[in-house]
Amino acid sequence: MGGKERQYVNDAFDTNWIAPVGPHISGFEQRLSSLSNSFYVASLSSGTASLHLALILLGVKKGDKVLCSSFTFSASANPIAYVGADPVFIDSERDSWNMCPVLLEQAIKECVSEGEKPKAIMLVHLYGMPAKMDEIMKIANQNNIPVIEDAAEALGSTYKNQQLGTFGKFGIYSFNGNKIITTSGGGALICEDEKLIEKAKFLATQARDKAPHYEHSQIGYNYRMSNVCAAIGIGQLEVLSDRVKQKRAIHTYYKNELSSLEEISFLEENEDSFSNYWLTTILLDESSTIDREQLRLHLEKDNIECRPLWKPMHLQPIFEECKSYVNGISEDLFNRGLCLPSGTNMTKEDLERVVNRIKELYEA
Repeated sequence: MGGKERQYVNDAFDTNWIAPVGPHISGFEQRLSSLSNSFYVASLSSGTASLHLALILLGVKKGDKVLCSSFTFSASANPIAYVGADPVFIDSERDSWNMCPVLLEQAIKECVSEGEKPKAIMLVHLYGMPAKMDEIMKIANQNNIPVIEDAAEALGSTYKNQQLGTFGKFGIYSFNGNKIITTSGGGALICEDEKLIEKAKFLATQARDKAPHYEHSQIGYNYRMSNVCAAIGIGQLEVLSDRVKQKRAIHTYYKNELSSLEEISFLEENEDSFSNYWLTTILLDESSTIDREQLRLHLEKDNIECRPLWKPMHLQPIFEECKSYVNGISEDLFNRGLCLPSGTNMTKEDLERVVNRIKELYEA
C-alpha cells in the first residue's frame, strides 16, 4: 500500500458507500482515464471480466474464431471459451516474446480462405513488455479485425509514448493482488467509444433495464467493482509512477549484478518500448550446463520462489484441440525461462540474497 488507501477506504465507510456504486468508483475511473488517453473506463471485478465483456460487446458468439496470444496466462483465453468461440493461438516473436505479426497474418489469411474470418484479435503485452504494435495494428486494420489489448500486466508501459491498452478497440487492465497496483481484486475495460463503455457498465450490473421493478431483456453479469475496492485503487494510482520506477530499478539491479554470467540473458525493451518490468524475467542459454528446473529448485531450497515463464496455451491440456500457428519460440521460452522475485516491497538485502544464490550455483 502506498499510504493514502486507508484514507479513501475510511471515507467510503464514513459516507456509507460500500456497494458496487458510489463516488469512489467514478473517481477511480476518471483518474484511470487521465492515464489512458482520456479513454472511457468501466471499473470491473477483474481483468477476466473485462475481457469477457469486450468479446460480448464485439458480438463474438459461439463458433466464431478469435486469434489469441499463446504465450500468456489462461485468463486471456478463458473468456473466449465463455462465449463459446474458438481460440486460435498465435506463437511469439523473439524480440518482445509477444504475438508474432508474421504468424498473425498467416492465420488471418488461412481463416479467411476457409470462410471463417476471425471476429477479434486478443493481444497480450507479456510481463509489461509492449508487443510490436505498429505491425500488429497495421495487419488488424487492413483486415478490419478489432483488437482487444490484454494489458493486465502492462499498466504504466508505453509504445512510442502511448499507453498500452489504447491502440485497439478495447484495452483491459488487471488490479489483482499481484499486479503493479491493486484494488485487492479488480480490473478495468477501456475504450474511446463512450456508448460501448456505458453498455459494459449496464451488462456488468446484471443488465437491469430502466423500470421501477426488476426488468431484464438481456443476460447480465455481476461484474462491477465495489466502491471500497475503487477507494483502494484511487490511493494506488497515486503511487503508480513510483511502482514503475521500483520495478525498473529491480530489473536494472538484477541485470547489472548478473551480467558476469554469460548463460543468463534478460528480456529487454527497444527504442519504441517503455516497459514497467512488472516481472523481471531471465532466459538461460541453450548451452548452459544448468537448466531452468535446477536453478528454480536451487532457489526454492532457500525459500526463494521463482516461477517458470507461462506455459503456452497451445500446450495446455484444456486447449490442445484448438488450432494454433506455432514457430517453437514460446515453447522454448517456457523451457528455458524464469520469473525472478520482483515485488516492490523487496529490500536491498532481499535482492542481494537472490543474486547471491544464483551466483552460488553457477560459480560452484
